[in-house]
Amino acid sequence: MAQLFTDEWINALKDAWNATPEVSDKLADINFNSVITCGFKDGDAPLCVFVVENGRAVSAGAYNGEDADWDMRASEKDWGKWTSKPLGMASMGIAFTTGKLKFVKGDFKAMIKNPSMAVPFVKSFALMVDITD
Repeated sequence: MAQLFTDEWINALKDAWNATPEVSDKLADINFNSVITCGFKDGDAPLCVFVVENGRAVSAGAYNGEDADWDMRASEKDWGKWTSKPLGMASMGIAFTTGKLKFVKGDFKAMIKNPSMAVPFVKSFALMVDITD
């Protein structure tokens, strides 16, 4: 298990993503390509980056100025909760509407209305439970 947002953590998430057909295969079906970053709401920049090509995570590591398509932020406390008990579809909507989960970049509302994106996205949050201290 790895500490949240470290190089070890984001690479473990990359491996889990690729090993989970409900995430990688479903996103490959829609030719999903994206640069995803995440970090803390009070931070100036994201902490890690995750690159997806045709549904597969092809690289991951510490953020180094990459231009993100999706940039997700939350407090350290909230990330901690979600890495021990992942968000589901309803709780993710609540986290977004209450401002606990913030999208600096990316259109959460459009994504969550599209089952071909929303279901794998929610499942990707569940992967965080297995890789985080």
